[in-house]
Amino acid sequence: MNKQRIGILTGGGDCAGINPAIKWIVKTALDKRLASERNIQYEIIGIRNGWQGLVDKDMTSPDAQGCIVPLTEVQVRTWDRYGGTNLGTSRTNPYNPQNDQSKVLIENLEKLDLHTLIVIGGDDTLGVASKLSREGVNIVGIPKTIDKDLPGTDYTLGFETAMNVIVEGVDRLRTTAGSHQRTFVVETMGRKSGWLALEGGASSGAYIILIPEYDFSIERVKELVLEGRRSGARYDIIIVAEGAKPVGGIEFVRNESVDGFGHKPLSGVADFGARGLNERTGLETRSMVLSHLQRGGVPCAYDRRMGRYFGIAAADLVVMKDFGKMVSYRRGEITAIPIEDALRGPCLVDVETEYDIERYNGRRTILRRSK
Repeated sequence: MNKQRIGILTGGGDCAGINPAIKWIVKTALDKRLASERNIQYEIIGIRNGWQGLVDKDMTSPDAQGCIVPLTEVQVRTWDRYGGTNLGTSRTNPYNPQNDQSKVLIENLEKLDLHTLIVIGGDDTLGVASKLSREGVNIVGIPKTIDKDLPGTDYTLGFETAMNVIVEGVDRLRTTAGSHQRTFVVETMGRKSGWLALEGGASSGAYIILIPEYDFSIERVKELVLEGRRSGARYDIIIVAEGAKPVGGIEFVRNESVDGFGHKPLSGVADFGARGLNERTGLETRSMVLSHLQRGGVPCAYDRRMGRYFGIAAADLVVMKDFGKMVSYRRGEITAIPIEDALRGPCLVDVETEYDIERYNGRRTILRRSK
C-alpha cells in the first residue's frame, strides 16, 4: 500500500468551524475502509501557528518538533465541538516584501516530505497557498473567514457563528436600551465587506445598518432615528461595519500599525456615530464594539456541518490529485474551484440588489417582476 503524508495548516483570524474541518479531513483520510479501496495509507500532521510554524525554525532541528503535531482519529474525535483552531494561527506572511521568508518556507515543506498541504484560511492565507501552488506544491484550500468576502463560494467557515454572536449581543442590549431609552451603535467586523453587518443586522432586527459598500450621511442617520422616535420607538439599535465610513470621509483605524499583509486595524466608526447622534439629537447614545467576541465561542450547528462537508471534500481532492483547488459551496452544492478564482475579491454586498440606500437597511423588495 502506498504511503503519503498530508499537512494541515490554519492561518489568519480564528473562528468557529475550523476544528470541525480538521476533524473530518483526518477521519476521511485515515478511514481504514477507504484506505483499502484507494490503496493509499495517509499520515496526517498538523502545523502549528499558521505560516509562522513553517518559517520560524529549521524542520530538521530538534526544537522544531513543537511546530508539528501528528493527528489521529482518536485525537480529533471531539474537535468539532470547539471553536477557534486547536492548531493555532498567525498573520505571518512568508512573502512579505519587508521580510521575504518564502525560500525558508519551501525548504521546510520539502524537509517535512509532504505530499499535500491543506490550507484553511481567508484571502491572505489562501493567497500564500496560491503562490506555493504555482511553485509546484500540492495545495488544497478550505475557505474560512467570518467576513464571507471570498468570491467563488457562497459560504465561508465561521460566518454563521459570528452572526449568532451579533444576534445574541443585540438581544442583550435591547433590554438595557429599552429601559433607558438609549440608542446603541454596535460595531461589527468585516473589513471592507458588509456581509456580517448586513446579515447580522437583519437577523437581529437592527433599525439601521451601515456598510462599507455605501458611505453614510450622519444627518440621514439622525433623521431616521428621530423618525423612529416620533413613531413611538423607545430605543434604537444601529449596526455598523468596522469598514463603513461617512460621506467624504475615510475608514477609521485603531492605529497606524499594519500586519504582514498590509492591513491596518479598523475600529472607531461606532464611536464616531454615537458622538454624532448624541450631538445632533440630544438622545443618549452609546457605542459598543463586538470585536473578537465574533470570533469566539463554540461552532453553531451550521458551521459544524459545513466544517464536516468542507473537510471531507478537501480529503476527496487529495485522493483525486485535484490540486490547486479550494473547496467551495455554490448554489446548494459542495464543489471546488481554482484557488485563484477565490482571490478575485473581495466579494462585496451588491448595493443595488441587497441594500436600501434610503432606509440604510436590507432591501424590502425581494421578488422581482418577470419580464
